[in-house]
Amino acid sequence: MDKAKLEKQIAGLESEKQAFNRSKSSAKFKVQDYMEMLQSTQSRLSRMSTDWENLQQRLQKRSDGTIENPVLLDGLPPNANPKQIGAKLNEIANKARTAGDYREIGNLYGFQLLVKTELPKDNSTLERVNRFFITGEGNIKYTYNNGLMAKDPETAAMNFLRALEKLPGFVKQEQEKIAEIQKDLPILQEVVNGTWAKESRLSELKTELAAVERKIQLSITPETKQDASEQAEKQNEAPKVQESIIRTKGVHSPRGVL
Repeated sequence: MDKAKLEKQIAGLESEKQAFNRSKSSAKFKVQDYMEMLQSTQSRLSRMSTDWENLQQRLQKRSDGTIENPVLLDGLPPNANPKQIGAKLNEIANKARTAGDYREIGNLYGFQLLVKTELPKDNSTLERVNRFFITGEGNIKYTYNNGLMAKDPETAAMNFLRALEKLPGFVKQEQEKIAEIQKDLPILQEVVNGTWAKESRLSELKTELAAVERKIQLSITPETKQDASEQAEKQNEAPKVQESIIRTKGVHSPRGVL
């Protein structure tokens, strides 16, 4: 019973140890993923911050405090009005075919304006969509309305400025993501660097089990040796009995019998 009890305890601890090692291995991979995620997020935040700083330095405002929208499009004069700009953008939206590449069509505050024709999986010409992007020094592409151009010309002309106005929100999102990663990383690293607390107890139980098994073996071995000794002793006694019988017969033999 002692042996069975010890074996059950050892099996339970072995299972617990395996679960701990699996958790440790999983945490190790997560740490690697989090470190890569942290680096990429920090890089993206840095580039977004650069774009935002550049925009702040270049922004032009009217006397009433509203922001100017000096969009410059290829094919239009620098002094084109919002309706002309919007009409041109809708023309590009209808006619552009970039075969999946980004094509520059103008600029705003030093940021490049791009259009890209996205091809459907079945290559159907009827389902091609032109999406518009604006990108700066950070080489991050920003969109408004998922890159789709509004049909109304004046609304279309504001597309790129609206995309840039989302920059502070993007910067905040990246900052929050970094803070979340930095909060979780120490916890995962603690798991990776941790040791299983019950290792010594498992070792003690294995030692106890070995002692019980030796005790059981010793309780069985003497009986076996005793049985063998008795058999040997009986075999040794057999010739002596036969010799005694022969001698006894010899003494009572009739005279003249040799």
